[in-house]
Amino acid sequence: MLALSRKQNESIVIGNDIEITILDVKNDQVKIGINAPKHVGVYRKEIYLQIQEENKKAMESAAPTLNEVEELFK
Repeated sequence: MLALSRKQNESIVIGNDIEITILDVKNDQVKIGINAPKHVGVYRKEIYLQIQEENKKAMESAAPTLNEVEELFK
C-alpha cells in the first residue's frame, strides 16, 4: 500500500483521470472529494463488500445444477 500525506485542498491523481482531493480535516475525520469518469465505480468499502456478497449470492442461485444441465440435453 502506498501511503501519502496531503493537506486540505491538496490532491492525489490516480492514472490519467481520477483525482482525489482532501476537502476538510476535523478531529479524526477526513472529507475527500473524488473526481472520476462516470464509468468508474466509487464506493465506500463496506458498501462495495455488500455489493460483492449480493453478486456472489445471485450467481450461486442463478447457476444451474448438474441435473438441470443434463435435463437440457435429453
